[in-house]
Amino acid sequence: MTHRAFISAVGHYVPERIVTNSELSKLMTTSDEWIQTRSGIKERRFAADHEAPSDLGVHAALNAAKQARTGLNDVDAIICASLSPEHYFPGTSSFIQSKLGLVGVPSFDLRAQCSGFIYGLSVANAMVTSGEFKKVLLIGVEVHSRGLDFTDRGRDCAVLFGDGAGAVIIESCPSPEHGFLKTKISADGRFADKLWVEFPTMKRTPIMTQSDLEAGGLHPKMDGKFVFKTAVEKLPQVIDSTLSSINLQTKDIDLFLFHQANLRINEFVAATMNLDKAKIPSNIEKYGNCSAASIPILLSEQMQLGTVKRGDLICIAGFGSGFTWGCSVIRWF
Repeated sequence: MTHRAFISAVGHYVPERIVTNSELSKLMTTSDEWIQTRSGIKERRFAADHEAPSDLGVHAALNAAKQARTGLNDVDAIICASLSPEHYFPGTSSFIQSKLGLVGVPSFDLRAQCSGFIYGLSVANAMVTSGEFKKVLLIGVEVHSRGLDFTDRGRDCAVLFGDGAGAVIIESCPSPEHGFLKTKISADGRFADKLWVEFPTMKRTPIMTQSDLEAGGLHPKMDGKFVFKTAVEKLPQVIDSTLSSINLQTKDIDLFLFHQANLRINEFVAATMNLDKAKIPSNIEKYGNCSAASIPILLSEQMQLGTVKRGDLICIAGFGSGFTWGCSVIRWF
């Protein structure tokens, strides 16, 4: 028997420390104007020294649990979407599971970078609709700040990213008209090195050398123009494809929740698709790019603002390293 799934609870957490563009300009050749013009970002949050990725994820999960009818007691699976793992292994999900006291609950990490949350929605939806799982906790969490190069060499990436976590609970939907209507995910690994961290790598011995480290190989590298060009091509395609597969059009959507990578990408997509800007909320100016955490943080904030209402059609879309991209359409319950 097939069960439609829905998001029953949402929560998020961002660290207290606010890092402004002006503060970054003291570390590298940049300025508030330069960063805002290229990305729309004004500030971001950085984790405190004592905060691990799992700590952020736990805070987000507990905030989501406040909305849940039974808290986290009957969660029967945990998925953690992240590109910034707490350790090389095991996955961050193991530490989250332990801190939440959910011993015995299967937990695993999902690596799809900035598309990680959408990939996670696809997996969690499949788990619930199969009938094998009743309630899945999906967490997107990133602590980018400890892996960035705050010199002129790493400027193009360092000014973009922030730390944070968002969480949702996904379970069987009591209404056949609501919940996940369609989710599509895709990838093109030919361009994996256009946005990546090259080292350490298991494709050779040693996995990293001193010269690799000195050359900045431990920090993210990005071909910004290529990423931008591909993102503004793939996002409209996957949105149109997902909507058309369920006989919907962009005008039917009440709210578009785009991954918060770069405000200019989202503005370009909106203009290309002739979307109503009032339907496209943004929080990148406050948090920067939180990768797998950005969409659930944005969703959580919209819930707090009362923007999301029962019966609304919500379109979630994102693009990220890999390249990966995806779209999910939900009728809110």
